[in-house]
Amino acid sequence: MSDQGAFQRHALRVIFGALFLALAACTALYDNHGYAPTDDDLQQVKVGTTTKADLPDLIGRPSSSGVLSESGWYYVQSRWENYAWKAPKEIERQVIAISFAADGVVSNVERFGLQEGRVLPLQRRVTESNIKGISIIKQLLGNIGRVTAEQITN
Repeated sequence: MSDQGAFQRHALRVIFGALFLALAACTALYDNHGYAPTDDDLQQVKVGTTTKADLPDLIGRPSSSGVLSESGWYYVQSRWENYAWKAPKEIERQVIAISFAADGVVSNVERFGLQEGRVLPLQRRVTESNIKGISIIKQLLGNIGRVTAEQITN
């Protein structure tokens, strides 16, 4: 009878172990990406007096900056939830935008969250070419005779 009791105890351990693993597999995992300064850090940034050169020491380097004319710095932080078989879902986003005046002094500090943001689809704009089915040799030789003497002299 003791063999049967030992078998039952072992079977219960296996069942509880499998149940524990099944529950652990269904637990959500969270990933944090990027960096955004806290409100306490941003209190050190004084609009109208802090310069672009001061910011790395005060709050760190930005995630990205304005591409055109270096007009601003952007700190982006997001939190993603990964749950079992489902696609990852962004559950939190913070964007801190710091704008500069022409002389490099901070002119504005703004904080945006996920509710202000919009998901923009990536658009791919490709110029259609009319050279489909034409080899590179035909393309090169096709221009012979199209150049006039007037185009060469000008």
